[in-house]
Formats: sequence, C-alpha cells, structure tokens
Amino acid sequence: MAMMKAARLHKVAAPMMIEQLPIPQPTANDVQVRVHACGIVPNLANILANWTTWFPGLPLPPLPAIFGLDPAGEITAVGSHVHAWKPGDRVYVNAGRHCGGCRTCRNGDSINCEYYALGGYIGSSAKSLKLFEDYPYGGLCQYMIAPQYALVKLPDNVSYNQAARFGYLGTMYAVMRKAQAGPGRSILINGISGTLGLGGVLLGLAMGMTRILGTGRNKELLARVKALAPERIEVFSNAGGEAIDPWVLSRTNGLGVDIYVDALGPGAPHETLQQGMRALNRGGRAYNIGAIDGMVGMDLHRMMDSQQRFEGSSWFTAGEGQDMADMAEVGTLDLSVFEHVCYPLDRVNDAISGMTSRHGGFSNFVINP
Repeated sequence: MAMMKAARLHKVAAPMMIEQLPIPQPTANDVQVRVHACGIVPNLANILANWTTWFPGLPLPPLPAIFGLDPAGEITAVGSHVHAWKPGDRVYVNAGRHCGGCRTCRNGDSINCEYYALGGYIGSSAKSLKLFEDYPYGGLCQYMIAPQYALVKLPDNVSYNQAARFGYLGTMYAVMRKAQAGPGRSILINGISGTLGLGGVLLGLAMGMTRILGTGRNKELLARVKALAPERIEVFSNAGGEAIDPWVLSRTNGLGVDIYVDALGPGAPHETLQQGMRALNRGGRAYNIGAIDGMVGMDLHRMMDSQQRFEGSSWFTAGEGQDMADMAEVGTLDLSVFEHVCYPLDRVNDAISGMTSRHGGFSNFVINP
C-alpha cells in the first residue's frame, strides 16, 4: 500500500506528530490532490490549545486529525463522476464542505448548510462531524481528497505559496462582494496591516475602490500598506488610544465611509469596532470577519435613522475563489507583496510557534509537504 507523510494532532494543546498513513483514493465525485503548499492560520496555536473550551458548540475534527486550512497543489487522480477536472490541473482547495442535500444547499446557499465545516479546521455545529468523517484530510499532508465542488483552477502566474493565502483573501473578498465594493466607494478596515486587513487593501485596489482607509497600531507596517498605492490609501495609528471616527470624518468631509470591515480577532477592544460604526455614512454597511468576541453595545437608534447594516460573514465559495484567481491572472490582484516563510512538513510545529514574529499581513507562513 502506498504511503504518505502527514502531520496529525492527537491531543488538544499537544504538538502535532509526523506519521506515515495510506495515500487516500478518491470516490466518485472527489479528486486526489498532491499538496504542494498549505497556509498556516496565524492563530492556529490558540485554536488548537483553547478551542474546545472557548467554543464547545463548534467542534474540531475528531482526533487524531490532519489540520491545514489552505492547501494548494496538483490533481493526481479523479473519481469516475468528475468530468471538469483532470490529473495535472493546478488547484487551490477551498476548505468549505457542505452536504448538498439540505434546503440551504439546494437553494445555492452552501455556506449556511446545517452541516457546514471547514475541512482541516473547525465545524459550525455538531452536525459538521458528519462532513469531517467524509473528508478527514486537511492540507498538512502530502496527499488529500477533496470534493470537486471545492476546487479553484490556478493560472500559471499564481504560485502554490501564493494560493495558500486564498483563505484569508477569500474571506475578505466575500465581504466586499456583499458590500458592493467598487469604483466610487470608500472602505474603512480596522486592522488594515494584518492578515485579513491587507487582503482588503489588495482586493480594494483590484476592484477599483476609490478610497481605502485603515487603522492599526504598528506605524512601520501602516507605512508599508500606504506605499502600495499612496494616492488611494490612507492609514491611521491608534496605538496611543486615539479614536478612529474623528479621523475618518475629517478625511471624508464629515460624511463617513460606505463600508466598514472589522478584521481584528478575539481579544480586540470593542471600542474600536464601535468607533468604526460611528464612521459609517448614511446607508453604510459594516461587517465583522475577525471574530471579535463578547457582547458589543451599539447605537441601534442611530443605525435605524441612518439605514445602516451590521453583518457577520464567514469564509467564501469556490466560485469567489475563482474570481480571485482570474483577477490575479490578468494582474489586477497583486499577490507579489507576500513574503513567504516556508517550512517542510517535518517542522510544522516550528512554523506554528514561529508566527508570533511575522511582519503583519505581509508574512505568509506556508508548509511545503
């Protein structure tokens, strides 16, 4: 039996173990992918150590498990019912897994599937365990099985390491599509120099947004962000506790921005999210994609009078991933800004622990199995 190398987690908060496992074979609607790169989630160490106590209703894959949220590689075999894909195709594998049979799936709303799971990461409910059983392979292994609906075809000018960043880019792209980002529109990103926030900058430029405003704490990183397009990007450091909304209003003739995206993670102060809400214009839309936790107070009367919206958004579809690949192919989405920090699979634990030294969203930590 042909074997492969895989990193598996056997116990929460323990290091992953490198093991030899049988190479999985695709069933009728699946493909086998030789993984060339897999992105490492910046907060993966916290997820693996604390998730079961933080969010017990949102399950991890049953242990031992192969994690890895953002794999990219080459198709090496296809199932009998796969017609649009062939061995040799270069692909990104979207981690979203849905059942295909529930009402939301049949209505084309796969992300709200009652069984929805992010393969190699977390589930949305106890029902997600069914999909973890069907697809137990994340990207931290040499070969994986994935459903054909999850694939994104990569152009030749997008490297596997760049594609391993699509998860964070796609999370931001899904929001920007919902918000109708484009020419003549302005956006404020809280955490603009981070992994999610930098994606908003690159996509905002690609989608023709007129003004991109962003906040952060590290002035050096903020300067690097602004340098990407100084005539369209404005940045503000609130490292000293300065409020965001007066600065935004001073840059928008007192009107505010069309779109506000909070890209800060759990543990971030609620005050900055609230300040971002106050920086919205009439009819403005706000989104949380960074998973800020806890109860956040909002001025609902003001939101009503100003016809504003606040939404949560999670992940993205393979179709949206294909949009990004197409934008990268023609050069509107610039992926060259990423600084790839690459590790072999044997050093996966070093990669996870080493992410504390990253240069904001510019660093792209990748495992090359």
